[in-house]
Amino acid sequence: MISTECAGLFKRAFEQGESVCTLISDREDAIEAAASSIKFHRRKLEKFVQERPLFLYSLQPVHIEAGPEVVRLMAGVARRADVGPMAAVAGVLADLAVEAMVVEGAEVAVVEDGGEVSLVSDRPVDVALSAGDSPLSKRVGFRLHQFPAGVATSSGLYSHALSFGEAEAVTVFAENAGLADAAATAVGNLVKGDQRASIKLGVERALSIEGVRGVFIVYRGLVGVGGEVPTIIGVDIDDSEGERRSAKRGGA
Repeated sequence: MISTECAGLFKRAFEQGESVCTLISDREDAIEAAASSIKFHRRKLEKFVQERPLFLYSLQPVHIEAGPEVVRLMAGVARRADVGPMAAVAGVLADLAVEAMVVEGAEVAVVEDGGEVSLVSDRPVDVALSAGDSPLSKRVGFRLHQFPAGVATSSGLYSHALSFGEAEAVTVFAENAGLADAAATAVGNLVKGDQRASIKLGVERALSIEGVRGVFIVYRGLVGVGGEVPTIIGVDIDDSEGERRSAKRGGA
């Protein structure tokens, strides 16, 4: 769930291939620009991986000297987090869509792609924690004030994305969503086994990655927090259901 001051904002649910998105802005033309950006960059990425399948399957950083912007950005943040480039795909697509919104003059530009969120805003934005069956899921969230920002969550239990860890949720806050996405994967892979030791290791790993601002880890009933985590807030679960219904309808 993503929540902002609703007056004057447009919201749309949008899907393109594996990108399942919520787009929010103060300008309707910016919503169109975001959707066009996701379509454009997904096509570029899909063509590239047909020619370079290593980029699609590698679990390690892949060196890229030339290629589409989306590919170069994915490779760059993956290298910083020491993961495969596809770990950053949703976040980078969200960042590029937000960039397109800002070019259109948007002062509120929020794109959520499969749970990874890129944000530029002139007002606070609330993002709910999504952690499957965890008691904290959809009941706590984060109020962001510092922009641009990226938020991403990796789960070893509840996500369809590949993770070698066991955490209910590893949420990373970073300078952009692509980096947050890659870093959440890197940290999530470490959170397994001994609870306190792995949470400590995860926090240390997150804060060692340049551009990561903070991390919030939920693992077997324990919570670990490190760095600059936005204000933690309570979330009304009924409100979160309403947000999802609105997004599916494409309402503003």
